[in-house]
Order: sequence, then C-alpha cells, then structure tokens
Amino acid sequence: MPSGTPHSPFQRYRGWLSEVVAPLEDYIDEVVDPRDHYLDLKEIAEGESGSVYSARLTHKDANRLRLPAHIKAKDAEDIANGREILIAIKSVAIVPSGSPKLNDLRHELSLMKGLSHENLIALDALYVDLLEDTLWIRMELMERSLADVISLVESGLMLQDRTMARFAADILKGLEYLEQHYIAHRDIRSDNLLVNKSGVLKITDFANAVQVSPQNPMRDDAVGVAYWQAPEVRNPPYNALKIDVWSLGATVWEMSETQPPFADTNNFSNRWPEVESPEIHSPAFHEFLGLCSEPPETRPSAGELLKSSFINNACGRPVIVQLLAQCVAIETAFQG
Repeated sequence: MPSGTPHSPFQRYRGWLSEVVAPLEDYIDEVVDPRDHYLDLKEIAEGESGSVYSARLTHKDANRLRLPAHIKAKDAEDIANGREILIAIKSVAIVPSGSPKLNDLRHELSLMKGLSHENLIALDALYVDLLEDTLWIRMELMERSLADVISLVESGLMLQDRTMARFAADILKGLEYLEQHYIAHRDIRSDNLLVNKSGVLKITDFANAVQVSPQNPMRDDAVGVAYWQAPEVRNPPYNALKIDVWSLGATVWEMSETQPPFADTNNFSNRWPEVESPEIHSPAFHEFLGLCSEPPETRPSAGELLKSSFINNACGRPVIVQLLAQCVAIETAFQG
C-alpha cells in the first residue's frame, strides 16, 4: 500500500477488534495514534460506559487530525497564538462481545452528522487506542454538569430565578435548533446538561434521540428517566417533539427544589407538585412552569418559550461564570 494511504479499521485492527469497530468505520480517524496527539490525561469523571479525562492537544502534527472544519479552524487559531488546547476524552472499553454503547455512538453520530449549535455537545472525533483496546471520543471540555451545580445548593449555593432562566434559555436554544431538524432528545435532565468555563450550558447524550417527520412525529417507545419524563410517554403514542419541553420544566423545578418532581413518591401526575416556597419565586417563574406542563396539544414550543417573561429576565453570562467559581469555592471549603 502506498505510503500515507489510510488503513481502514479492517486493515489496521486485526481479528475481533476490526469486527467490533467496523460499524463505526466511517467516523473513526484510523490514521493516527491518539496517544501521539493527546497528552497529560487526567480522569475527571467516571460513568457506567467509561471514564472521562481532560487532555492536552500537542501542537505537533495537529493538522493530521480528522476533525470538523470549525474545530480544526479553532485549533489552528489557538496553535498560531500559542494557546494551550484542552479537550475532553471519553474512554469506552472495546470488548470482543461488543457493547450497546458502541451502537448508541453510531446512532448519535449518524443522527447529528452535519449539525452544529452552541448549545449542543458534539462528538468531535473518534480514535481507537490500541494500547488498551479502548475507543477514545474527543469532545469539548466542560466544567461540570447542571446536576453537580444543583447538588451544591444544600451547601449554600444560591440559584435565583434569573440564574435558572439563563440555564433554561440555553436549553431552549438547543431544543429549538433540534426542533428545526425534527429531532427530539427525549432524555433532557440535569445529568445530560453540561456547563463550560464560559458559563454556556450545552445538551449532551443523544442515545435516546430520534428524528421524526413533520407528518408523523408520533412514537410509542418509553424512554428517559421517570422523574423528568412527560406524562404522555407513559401512555403512548406521544408526539416526540413535545416531550423535551416538559423535561425542561422538570429540570427548572429541580433547580428550585434540589430534586426532580416526584422524587419522593411513585404517584406521578400530569402536573408537578407546588414548589416548597412559592413566595420566593417570581410570577414569571410560576407561569413558565405552568406552560412547560401544559398538555401536549397546548404545550408551547421551545421557540415560543424563549419569548416568555421568565426567559427575558435571565441573568447575564458573567453571573454564571461567577456561579461556577462559587461551586469550586464550596467544594474546596468542604475538602479543606
């Protein structure tokens, strides 16, 4: 084979490994060894499907990496200006029997191919690490999940209405973009919402997402986690393009109460229980929650909710950056 000609996974990854990664062949950057380009890996999170690491991109031969055009351009700009490039790497074990996570990855990559939005987390690149037989997924490095932020409220962190509205606005912008492409996320919850160092919230994990047609948006499969799940999902069929707004409302409710609706009961209803201290919230907050929990026939779209009074009163981005600093301060105080 001529020098410089890329090998396919079938040619480079021998035996069972080539068979397992074959469904992802179109997305894997098989030419490079990721360990030559991503250094100083430090574990920052651990989940059921694998660990997440922060990593530093070496400037040497970075142009060899197969990346989306906007990511490649940003990397080139940072390199030209001598800036350090930090990214996240999710490591997923590859085993001979395969893994449902690899199927989820293929689904997400296929669904989101060609789509890009500030409030959505993209899978920027895939690599096979031959040293440990793992799949490396390059993503934007984020500061923490919204669930992590909420968990610190009981330790003194303050989430005011305007702060919650900023987070909600970011979610709605991402959902509006998805709606325009007839995509429903179907698993909106605080664990799947990440905040970067600039205070921008982004939606992640599209394993349950589905693309529908405007003529037939109905689905009948039960997905998501019950506490954030729209009631019609439990009684299908349901309009897939309507359920994410309900889940957003449940997440706003969670920001107020530090736990999702119905977390202490199995008695789910079509309306959320009243928040514990309704008087501390603005009328716009209560109106917003009411709109999110409307029946699907009258439930507003993400675009319509972006025009609501609650969202119009959202705080500025610097407030979120300051909030992230407060999160670190609280954690440091407890560790010390």
